[in-house]
Amino acid sequence: MIDEQLKKAFDQAVDFVNRYTHPLPADTLLKLYAYYKIATKNDRNPGSKTPLINAFKANALIQAQNISVEEAMKSYIALVDNEIKGV
Repeated sequence: MIDEQLKKAFDQAVDFVNRYTHPLPADTLLKLYAYYKIATKNDRNPGSKTPLINAFKANALIQAQNISVEEAMKSYIALVDNEIKGV
């Protein structure tokens, strides 16, 4: 079971990203995408209408496929803190 503090920190990081208005590098967005999908156990296929975007998303998921839900949450939080917030 996921620790409540970790879940709360993850939800806050997701909320921060959802409200963030500045452009982010594509590699950061793809990492966030993969970590989010794993952390939320969302196994649906990428839904972009652009095949190339779907390919990049699928590749990001493949690269992160061997991490746990907890690791994905921690990685998402760290990415937000280190690369977006600059903490």
